[in-house]
Amino acid sequence: MAALVWLVAGVLLIAVEVLSGDLVLLMLGVGALAAAGSSALGAPLLVDVLVFALASLGLITVARPALRRRLQPPELVRTNVEALVGGTATVVSTVDSQGGRVRIGGDVWSARAYDPTEVLEPGRTVTVMEISGATAVVWGGP
Repeated sequence: MAALVWLVAGVLLIAVEVLSGDLVLLMLGVGALAAAGSSALGAPLLVDVLVFALASLGLITVARPALRRRLQPPELVRTNVEALVGGTATVVSTVDSQGGRVRIGGDVWSARAYDPTEVLEPGRTVTVMEISGATAVVWGGP
């Protein structure tokens, strides 16, 4: 009879996990299934409770973090020219809506002003708003 109670508890916990998605109830449900197995083998109630506690604790501390890492989508890493957007550049030659040159990192890029009325003088630090082809579109900011 105790094995049936453990089995029902385990199945219910696993079913409720579908709603929560946090993986804790899943680990508790698997612990309850392990306790149902020990109870079915004729172990006393104290042993069943210990099996439940140890299995659940072990799964929560070992398996859950590994599963969460595996199930989470990877963090988006910007590379190449995407990594330059939002960064800073230094004006090398006057930049306006027609063109100019800026230094981004160690490279000199052709550039044009984000605001068509803006004229950026050499030595000024600007923000890279976008990369359009091989041209950095920069903004002088406030």
